[in-house]
Amino acid sequence: MEKLKFLIIFITLYCVVSEDNNENTPVVFWHGMGDSCCFPFSLGKLKKLIESELNHTVYVKSLEIGGSLVRDYESSYFIHPQKQIQDACDQIKRDPILSNRTFNAIGFSQGSQFLRALIQKCPAVKVKNLITVGGQHQGVYGLPNCPSLTEKSCEYLRQILNFAAYAGWVQNFLVQATYWHDPMNEDAYKAKSTFLAEINNEKTVNNDYINRLQTLEKFVMIKFANDTIVQPVETSWFGFYKPGSSSELQTLEESEIFLKDRLGLKKMKEDGKIVFLSTEGNHMQINLKWFTENVINNYLRD
Repeated sequence: MEKLKFLIIFITLYCVVSEDNNENTPVVFWHGMGDSCCFPFSLGKLKKLIESELNHTVYVKSLEIGGSLVRDYESSYFIHPQKQIQDACDQIKRDPILSNRTFNAIGFSQGSQFLRALIQKCPAVKVKNLITVGGQHQGVYGLPNCPSLTEKSCEYLRQILNFAAYAGWVQNFLVQATYWHDPMNEDAYKAKSTFLAEINNEKTVNNDYINRLQTLEKFVMIKFANDTIVQPVETSWFGFYKPGSSSELQTLEESEIFLKDRLGLKKMKEDGKIVFLSTEGNHMQINLKWFTENVINNYLRD
């Protein structure tokens, strides 16, 4: 009888260990502007794709900011990124699966720079691969399209950003103002940006931000080759306009952030941690076959 009990315990433990070994690293999503955590036609579709491709052995969490679907949607326009990041940090610390495990992180559009900021600012977060899809790592200078808003509302937002992006009340009121980057007025951007300039270490250098990014295995940046929404599209690869120009572009490697190594990206590139990918299509037009071959198969399978 004792031998039988021992055998049952051994088999049970073996099965548990085997099951754990077959589990893939968890995945965390952060949606973009005008989207939400759980819309079935956007992130919900990608969640199902990842679960299916990984044989349902992966935990996928799509961050819901504010505690409800409506509040989550509104947050993409009207909740300051710093508050959103604190909310996301608290969610992960409370999550029984994510709180003590490394996970892969995928940011979509503005969720890209929010997830990167989460890694930099939240010590509880342990990310293996950061994958950003159509992100705006050096900000935007132009707002040609506003998904899910009326044409009149879009025009209103454009006018605010063009003429008052760095006013204190606009920075506090409108999320997109916090990563508005005016290359014609770099001093105002660095002084008054309440989010992007801070997380890009353009105000002062926070070494914790550098050290936490160094823990990544890969930092994958995906650009949409035909993107007409994000201006300039090079911001998805951490490039931007040259200071003083609204037309001449520079790559990440030509930027002050890289040359002065404000975020440790130079070392990450030298270590082979930075990956640039490009896919056809306009902003957030994700080809599922391409996503499977280039993202799931290369960075989400253990």
